[in-house]
Amino acid sequence: MSTTRGRLRVAAVMAVAALGLAACSSTGGSQDTGSDGAQAGKATTPKYKITLVTHAAAGDTFWDIVRKGAEAAAAKDNIDLQYTSSDNASQQDTLIQNAVDAKVDGIAVTMPNASALTSAIGNAESADIPVIGLNAGYNDWKKLGLIGYFGQDETTAGTAAGQRLAADGAKKVLCVIQAQGQAQLEARCAGVLAGMGGSGVENIYVNGTDSPSVQSTITAKLQEDPTIDHVVTLGAPFALIATQSVKESGSKAKVDTFDTSSELVAAVQSGSVEWAIDQQPYLQGYEAIDALWLYLTNGNTIGGGGPVNTGPAFIDADNIAAVSKYAKAGTR
Repeated sequence: MSTTRGRLRVAAVMAVAALGLAACSSTGGSQDTGSDGAQAGKATTPKYKITLVTHAAAGDTFWDIVRKGAEAAAAKDNIDLQYTSSDNASQQDTLIQNAVDAKVDGIAVTMPNASALTSAIGNAESADIPVIGLNAGYNDWKKLGLIGYFGQDETTAGTAAGQRLAADGAKKVLCVIQAQGQAQLEARCAGVLAGMGGSGVENIYVNGTDSPSVQSTITAKLQEDPTIDHVVTLGAPFALIATQSVKESGSKAKVDTFDTSSELVAAVQSGSVEWAIDQQPYLQGYEAIDALWLYLTNGNTIGGGGPVNTGPAFIDADNIAAVSKYAKAGTR
């Protein structure tokens, strides 16, 4: 292992360790995730209604993990949770407004296009409905008046990825962006470029809702430019597609990615994907709902006025065995 890679992994582990302390304090001490703890919460707190609105696209299994975490927190905290999603910003704004109109007790929301959600979020706050952010909107949540945020700084994550690629000897990186106009995706590829020293990265846009199109677009690019030695995708499903493009094109490029799924963990185990950056989506969903419950029950907020970082951390051949058992449970 290179010294640079070692430093990156240590930094990632330290970030996750710090998050563990924040997560433990989120319910006033160590969490009891068993039935006794859940029943105790139901017996002592009112049944709040909370809506989780995400920008999930159809077929993206990353959001299954976010939702599972949110549902676990809701079960523990006696919360009536409604999950809604749209990868269209204007529709996401409508979903938030629908929650406001339904007079829910709290709203958790992802914000890849924060400016498009200003109106509905403002209406929630005017109605004294607390709003908390997760996953996307790292640079926008505070100015929109949200009570907290759970996620990773995408520029930091991208830079770590770029530094790792440089340490791995990458010379020409293809960064695959599956949706235009989403700030967190652009920040990832910009970070990769910065981590690579400002050169050696080319962005390519694909239609993330059309898997055959994604594969054909990446395949064509690899055939066109045989100097590409690494493909970086910004979501687990696209990494799995990219591995097929590498085979189809005859390229020798290696595949790396942001985000995970059980299938992606298997791909790291098999070696078809070198590594993944994990932002702990289960934790994002869990803590967002649990933090709203804390705020509603006693006015506590998590983060001390700042975001709670849930990543980045690298998953690779060195730690994949430990991660695998949690992936099978649907929590990584």
